[in-house]
Amino acid sequence: MKPPKAIKKERKLVKHGHTRNDPYYWLKERDNPEVMDYLKKENEYTRQQLKDTEELRSRLFEEITNRIKPEDQSVPYRLNGYLYYTRYEKGAEHPLFLRQKDEPRAGEEVLLDADQMAKSYDYFETGSLAVSENNRYLAYSIDTVSRRKYTIHFKDLETGETFHEHIAGTTGDMTWAADNKTLFYPVKNESLRPYRVYRHTLGTSVSEDIPVYEETDPTFDVDVFKSKSRAYIFIHSGSTEADEYRFIPAEKPGSEMKVIQPREKHLEYTAEHFEDHFYILTNLRAENFRLMKTPMEYTGKENWSEVLSHRKNILLEDFDLFRDFMALEERGEGMTRLRIISWDEQLDYYVPFFEKAHTVFLAFNPEFNTDKLRYKYSSLVTPPQTEEIHYKTQAKTVLKKQEVLGEYNPLDYETERVFATAEDGRLVPVSIVAPVECVKDGTMPMLLLGYGSYGISVDPWFSYARLSLLERGFGFAVAHVRGGQEMGRQWYKDGKLLNKKNTFSDFNDVAEFLVNKSYTSPDRLFAMGGSAGGMLMGAIANQRPDLYKGILAAVPFVDVVTTMLDTSIPLTTGEYDEWGNPTDPVFYRYILSYSPYDNVTKQPYPAMLVTTGFHDSQVQYWEPAKWVAKLRDMKTDDNPLLFYTQMDYGHSGSAGRFERYRETAMEFAFILKVMGKRG
Repeated sequence: MKPPKAIKKERKLVKHGHTRNDPYYWLKERDNPEVMDYLKKENEYTRQQLKDTEELRSRLFEEITNRIKPEDQSVPYRLNGYLYYTRYEKGAEHPLFLRQKDEPRAGEEVLLDADQMAKSYDYFETGSLAVSENNRYLAYSIDTVSRRKYTIHFKDLETGETFHEHIAGTTGDMTWAADNKTLFYPVKNESLRPYRVYRHTLGTSVSEDIPVYEETDPTFDVDVFKSKSRAYIFIHSGSTEADEYRFIPAEKPGSEMKVIQPREKHLEYTAEHFEDHFYILTNLRAENFRLMKTPMEYTGKENWSEVLSHRKNILLEDFDLFRDFMALEERGEGMTRLRIISWDEQLDYYVPFFEKAHTVFLAFNPEFNTDKLRYKYSSLVTPPQTEEIHYKTQAKTVLKKQEVLGEYNPLDYETERVFATAEDGRLVPVSIVAPVECVKDGTMPMLLLGYGSYGISVDPWFSYARLSLLERGFGFAVAHVRGGQEMGRQWYKDGKLLNKKNTFSDFNDVAEFLVNKSYTSPDRLFAMGGSAGGMLMGAIANQRPDLYKGILAAVPFVDVVTTMLDTSIPLTTGEYDEWGNPTDPVFYRYILSYSPYDNVTKQPYPAMLVTTGFHDSQVQYWEPAKWVAKLRDMKTDDNPLLFYTQMDYGHSGSAGRFERYRETAMEFAFILKVMGKRG
């Protein structure tokens, strides 16, 4: 079967006196039957090309899902006199949301049965749940399209009645005021930007809801939440490089909002309430952030006093406040760590961990009056664990260790944390896991993962699915490239805007390091990335196709110039501080120089599997569709190029607990087929 060939329709795009011809621009026409026909032909071609892997895909899917405990329950957390938790019943794709009173012999209450609710939809995802202060009313949000636009519903937990009123077009987040009838929620505009916060009164028509704040700057989003103390409601306006918080007492939902600190370019901060102060995590004269506090009567930055100072080599990522101590989530030398400090300053220590490449972060800790800190821990070989530490005695308790069913033994694998030298001399961290018996003679097949955008760090985390590759002799590595912030805030800045190309060259340098150190070889090395990491995949495919045997690109952001010039597309305006605004000729030329779609050329390319979702709100389906069409037209090799569109899903694929692994099984089967492996 020959691969589909998208027809060309000339389309001239002119900007700054420069003309681009985009013959596949027409693929943006979502309702055009020709578009649907093309996508269906690509799906059929992919199915035919992978037909000989059907048994392997089924086996991989069963391997992965059989490692996951069919019946599972989360660790309960205490909130307002109740214990809240989720549970998966055997065979369920979605959880039960449950609670019980925090007292002996209390019965279990079902808040929502998401698996039962999902049966009426091709796609179903639960957003957030919020219970009123009197514990009676539940607000919950669901998405049944996969466009990340959620509808809020209400339920009376005493009677079990679901209210007729519902609120569409929201972000899925919401918070109750203290009066048990007022709900604050953000909504999205036509470009899916969260731009306005409303106040709803339970039992009234949604048409009567009152707008309490509108964000008019198209580069800012809004969200709303309640302080940990439950005393204040915050409305946050945020862009990539600036923040602004408003607050009102939760007991006075109709009162006028006050601003903590007016927005300023390059001033970032988060706020939390504790006793008679707001605590502020900020980059004010502190690139790696510091912790400050301010009296609640005078909240401007001129009144901020320092609690924890800035450190050049330590990034302060998060904090949590308790009655007797505070907990800090920090990042040093590329690794996350937890620090505990008592308010009386008698204790100041780091929670000890011993694996070479691990991840730890603060878990949900809604209680103030506790002497225990809850956190999450994992590594490339250690399944996720929920742990607690007593802040004073430092005694640790493992509350839950995620089980791996079958014969998994972490001692069968070894992890490393190494550094590759980038072309400009910077050292790029690399986390590696491989079977113990593998030798460094260049013969090990390896999958290299990368992202490198938005300051998001890709930390070494356990994966049930990855074991199917490790068991077949593969190694797995994470390239902690610039654009993330594994090495501090400057690491992020060095991989964004006019420094974006560092992300791509870092990844290629890590690939060369793995080859030069004989971990693998170019005919055994695969690369993988999704979304902005898909942009990374497109760039490395253009720049160094000789380094990779194959590439997996999931929901790839590859048509960067055209997308960033179209403000009607969801999320575009909020991305200017990440990539730059191409209406500026300097940014236009720079983005054009690396945009994967615009830089496809006549050359050999590695084997490639590209996946997308038709309802994707983050990266529109037409970006990978156009990219694949252009690759088919330009590439000079016979390597497979497969493109698959999930017609019922969006950016994150299936929301089902097990169903999501079908695409993973397809990706792994593609890798194994390209390697000539059948088992």
